[in-house]
Amino acid sequence: MSWINRFLASTYEDGARGPDKWDCFGMTRYVRHHHCGKRLLPSFGSIRNTQPKEFTRAYQQESASMEECAPEHGAIAAVFRGPLCIHVAVIIELENGLHALEINPKKGARLMRVSDFESQYLRVIYYRDN
Repeated sequence: MSWINRFLASTYEDGARGPDKWDCFGMTRYVRHHHCGKRLLPSFGSIRNTQPKEFTRAYQQESASMEECAPEHGAIAAVFRGPLCIHVAVIIELENGLHALEINPKKGARLMRVSDFESQYLRVIYYRDN
């Protein structure tokens, strides 16, 4: 899937919604809509990663219309530290299995197997559209 390379070459910028710079929600939102055929989520572009309570409120608003699931193509992986949602990624299916596509300020854009993604964080919950 050559389209993934575009995202892996991206730069992290807090609040960015593309096309060359993204934050974790911007990339997740775009990829699940344009490459996984899911509904386009609200932008929430004004919320920054330095605002975990606001990020969590946005997560709660959207997760209320979704259902928890096992990792699957197009699912959102929500990462928690205690009660706060601090990060999201999108799950994509490739020829060799399910992978998480994420971007963060420290490591940039990465594609990793779901098990490797989960090993980076204490708690991950997956969501799909109802």
